[in-house]
Amino acid sequence: MSPERWTREEPTETGPPAATAAKPTREQVIAGLRATSEGGADLVQLLTPEGQRVSHPDFDIDITDAQLRDMYRDMVLVRRFDREGNALQRQGQLGIWVPLLGQEAAQIGAGRALKPQDMAFPSYREHGVAWCRGLDPTEILGIFRGTDHGSWDPIETKFHLYTIVIGNQCLNAAGYAMGQRFEGRLGDDDGEATMVFFGDGATSQGDVHEAMVWAAVYDAPLVFFCQNNQWAISEPTERQSRVPLYQRASGYGFPGIRVDGNDVLASLAVSKWALDECRHGNGPVLVEAFTYRMDAHTTSDDATRYRLADELEAWKLKDPIERLRVHLVREQIADQDFFDSVQAESDELAARFRDYCFNLAEPPPRRMFSQVYAEPTEQLAAQEEEYLRYLAGFADETTAGGVR
Repeated sequence: MSPERWTREEPTETGPPAATAAKPTREQVIAGLRATSEGGADLVQLLTPEGQRVSHPDFDIDITDAQLRDMYRDMVLVRRFDREGNALQRQGQLGIWVPLLGQEAAQIGAGRALKPQDMAFPSYREHGVAWCRGLDPTEILGIFRGTDHGSWDPIETKFHLYTIVIGNQCLNAAGYAMGQRFEGRLGDDDGEATMVFFGDGATSQGDVHEAMVWAAVYDAPLVFFCQNNQWAISEPTERQSRVPLYQRASGYGFPGIRVDGNDVLASLAVSKWALDECRHGNGPVLVEAFTYRMDAHTTSDDATRYRLADELEAWKLKDPIERLRVHLVREQIADQDFFDSVQAESDELAARFRDYCFNLAEPPPRRMFSQVYAEPTEQLAAQEEEYLRYLAGFADETTAGGVR
């Protein structure tokens, strides 16, 4: 935002410093609020909340009926195992669960835009991107059960392990993308790109800022994919930024774009464009997927304490799955048999997901020491021995008085 768009009051000697004296006009305040709450005039959209296909001068996309049905299937299945994860936590089977309810279109659109050679760095909510990278949903369970840090190979899947520390994955992704450039893995359609996922709250973290600085100065082929779900736990987006998040990219010297994150077609189109820009050496790019978290931040959060019910009801009308379903019906791309088959498949997936969780084996105590370093150290071996000796002290012993 240019300085000319703001009016300034000259501070008095005892008044506020000049940096805090800037006051927007009434019109600027209204425009800013609308840009935060409704998406704004710059929002890229290809499918309206009513399921109507619209065009865009820069980001239109050719897509087949089969691809549309596949993306609907993706979103339904991902939502189903996400809901099952929520239920499992409530039943005491998981220590915590991080829901993605309402963010399926942003994740499936971005995930399907990735090419096999691309790398993805998730936070802890990217179950839909994991699905697109070929991970079985059961591989996520160990993280939230507390039995492992992730059971997949990030090199083989091109999908990094989940990152719990807010924003840290952006630095990891920046380093990886810089490596792609240093090794000359870009420049044409077969080039590589990296995409990193984070939320609106993470934009206030120093790690994200530093990652954008490094990516910018080294022209790293990195797409910063921000899922703005409107709430950084209990703080709304307007408390995170004075301007819409996508506009922050201009301060680092690379393009930013805002897409309707509840529109899977627009998310796919914008993500494809951004990744292609990067793989051809024109990165980085910031994509702000304007969406909404329709559940709590995690299962340990009570969203009713800070969020109004009418806000949630308003966003339910923009449900990404229902939006695509209406379009499929309106355009006669799918019939009831298709929807019934997807529902049946989601039921089977939920049952398999639940059974796998119930039967997860408890890891042995040695497990926590086995993957700390690539090669064991004397200090770690001493710690392991001491810990196992400590646990042995609690072993059951039969005595004359019974078992203690």
